[in-house]
Amino acid sequence: MYSDENEAAMKRVIDFCKKYGVAAQGLQLGHAGRKGSTLPPAVGGKPLKPEEGAWQTIAPSPLPYAPDWHVPREMTKSDIARVREEFVQATRRAVRIGYDLVEMHAGHGYLGHEFLSPISNKRTDEYGGKLENRMRFPLETFAAMRAAWPDDKPMGVRISVTDWVEGGWDVDQSVVFAKELKKLGCDYIDISSGALDPRQQVPFAHGYNIPFAAKVKKESGLPTMCVGLITSARECEDFIASGKVDFVVLARGMMWNPRFAWHAAEELGAEAPYAPKYMACHPKMRPQISRIGQRPPRQSTGSRVSRARFPCCDQTRSANARSPPRSGARGCCSRASSRALAPAQRRMNGGPRRSADSRRRSASSSVNA
Repeated sequence: MYSDENEAAMKRVIDFCKKYGVAAQGLQLGHAGRKGSTLPPAVGGKPLKPEEGAWQTIAPSPLPYAPDWHVPREMTKSDIARVREEFVQATRRAVRIGYDLVEMHAGHGYLGHEFLSPISNKRTDEYGGKLENRMRFPLETFAAMRAAWPDDKPMGVRISVTDWVEGGWDVDQSVVFAKELKKLGCDYIDISSGALDPRQQVPFAHGYNIPFAAKVKKESGLPTMCVGLITSARECEDFIASGKVDFVVLARGMMWNPRFAWHAAEELGAEAPYAPKYMACHPKMRPQISRIGQRPPRQSTGSRVSRARFPCCDQTRSANARSPPRSGARGCCSRASSRALAPAQRRMNGGPRRSADSRRRSASSSVNA
C-alpha cells in the first residue's frame, strides 16, 4: 500500500466487496527487507539478476539470505525512520480505503523479523544486540501504526515464533515480544514460524505451530491466532475448543477451497453469513440436490477414476473421514428418494415422456422444417 495509484485501485476493490459481500476485509502490511528484489514465488522466488531489474535491498545488517543471494545494505538511522513512516502512511491509506483490520508482518524472514532474530541482526547500536534492542524497530513501528489506526478497529502482528535454527529467534523471545505488543494496544498475535534462514529444519505436520501458539497465549495473555497445515473444520474446532488458540488461519487451504468457511459451518452445524447474491447456492435453497447422497468411492482399476461432486459437497468432510456427518443433516449425507429426483431427471431428459406417435410427429416436423 505504497502509492496513490495503489490506494485508488484497492479502494475500488474494497468498496465492491462491502457493497455486495458480508465479510470483513483485512490488510497485512510488511517490508521484504533482504528478501526483496526476487522473482515471484510462483516462478521460483530466486533473486533477480541486474539485467532483470534487480534493486538494492536493505536490512538490519549486510547479511544475505543465502550465499547465492544479493548482499543488502545496512540500514542507517535515517532509513529506519523513513521505513517506519512508510508503514504509518500505508496504515492511513488502509483507513481511507475502509479496511476493517490491519496486521503488521514481522515474520517469515521479512524486515521486522530480520531485526528480531540474532541470526540476521548483528548491529551494535540501540537496534541490535540484546533482545530489548532487537525488538525496538518492530515495536516502534507498531506503536506508530497503532496511533494512525482507529481505536475501534483491531490491529495485530504476525511473527515467526521460531527460526528453527539453533541460536536464532525462539518461542521464549516471542513471549516477551508478545507482552510488549500487548502494552502498545496490540489486539492479537498471529503465530507462524520459520522462513528466515534456509538452514531451517521444520517438522511439518498438521497444526505444527499450535504448541508454540498455546505457550504464547498462556504466558502473554494476548489473544492468539495460528497458521500451519490446518486443513479441516474439525481440526479448527478442536484447536479453538481446547483453548490452545483463539483463532485459526488457513492460507493455501483457503486458496484450494475459497468456500471453506461456509463448508465448515455446514459440517459443524453453525450458521454462516452469506452474501445475498450467493445465498441461492446454499444447499437448503436447492432441496432437489441437497438431499443427494455422497456415493462411496469406486475401486480403482489402475486407471484414473473421477467421481462427480455436487455443489453442496463439503471438501472438509471428505478430507476428514473420521468425522461422521451429523444425524439427520441435510447436505451430502442423505439420499434423495427416487420420487424427489424424478421431476429433475425428466427435465434433464427433455421433459415428460411422450407417446411414440407424438415423438414421430415431432421428428417429421423437424425434417420438413
